[in-house]
Amino acid sequence: MQGKIIKGIAGFYYVHVVESGVYECKAKGIFRKAKVKPLVGDNVEIEILNEEEKNGNIIEILPRKNELIRPAVANVDQSLVVFAITKPSPHFNLLDRFLVMMEQMGIPIILCFNKEDIAKDDQIEELKDIYEACGYPCMFVSARQEKNIEEIRELLKGKTTVIAGPSGVGKSSIINILNPEANMETGAVSRKIERGKHTTRHSELFSVDENSYIMDTPGFSSLYVNAFEKEELKCYFPEFTSYEGECKFHGCDHVHEPGCAVKEAVEDGKIHKIRYEDYKVMYEELKNKRRY
Repeated sequence: MQGKIIKGIAGFYYVHVVESGVYECKAKGIFRKAKVKPLVGDNVEIEILNEEEKNGNIIEILPRKNELIRPAVANVDQSLVVFAITKPSPHFNLLDRFLVMMEQMGIPIILCFNKEDIAKDDQIEELKDIYEACGYPCMFVSARQEKNIEEIRELLKGKTTVIAGPSGVGKSSIINILNPEANMETGAVSRKIERGKHTTRHSELFSVDENSYIMDTPGFSSLYVNAFEKEELKCYFPEFTSYEGECKFHGCDHVHEPGCAVKEAVEDGKIHKIRYEDYKVMYEELKNKRRY
């Protein structure tokens, strides 16, 4: 029998089989020996141990389309990266790290900015200036007023979407609207530090309809980009692409080299300075990362 892992907790995996419901399963020892760990989103084959109690074993993990390390999920069609417009204000460096992570995996990105109902026009315009110029679709929503949530639902249709972002920005509230049965703990944002409490403790998959799934993931306060070399980083900033080949030096990394077309574009306002400064921070991290 085949199904999809929708949750994994303490060595138990909950596998949704369309025809017959959810089974609590353990993974066979062969996976531990092969150092393969089942992930939320995996399509798997299971053997039924007790149909009445709905439990079984995972006996095969079917080939993965892709895999994210953090959050640990598989077979993602697109990502919905959620940040608040205000309270808390966007942490641009963290947001750009999420985008780099998804770009590296080749996963299409939709940017969702929540709390439009309490945002100022200039805050919204700034986000449009930064991210629509990079080619990312930007949605501005209010989970509290359920504004533009139906537009989000349309974008999710027929796909498995990972919803990612820091705590306190309204991810759980959005999921609760899309699927009231999710009944997720929404948590409160600390007024003192304007940072969310971690309300999601494990990756979990919810159905929006029979062909559409969303994966919620634990909130992050930091995200390190270190799974590739510094020379690759520029490939994950789509606004740099049109300037490739225009720099004075072949293979220009757009940091220290003279005659750099990307740096000129930043000076001319064609590439946003916030994005470029975040690029430089990540570049230096990759340059200085410890090697083993």
